[in-house]
Amino acid sequence: MHEMAITQSVVDAIVARLGDATVTSVRLEIGRLSGVVPDSVRFCFDVLCTGTSLEGARLDIAEPMGRARCRDCGDEFTLDDFILLCPCGSADVSVLAGRELRITSVEVGHV
Repeated sequence: MHEMAITQSVVDAIVARLGDATVTSVRLEIGRLSGVVPDSVRFCFDVLCTGTSLEGARLDIAEPMGRARCRDCGDEFTLDDFILLCPCGSADVSVLAGRELRITSVEVGHV
């Protein structure tokens, strides 16, 4: 399960940046074409935050749709899955969005 390693990297990055500051929420963006399962990240987050400054923090995950542009017809279209086919039938497409995997915000509690 690579989600465990990914989530550990997220937790480590936040702790390295904020130290002992109490984190109340974390917002991630996980694109639908990233290959990362948001529900697995949620589970791992709760487990990995135990004993850290993120313990008890809320995790919000945005899941942007995939977007691509066809190199044959020039059409731009959305993708729900990894089948990279233009409505015109061409597989010669360029993925524009949906592979995101990033921390978009971290909220720190007031002392």
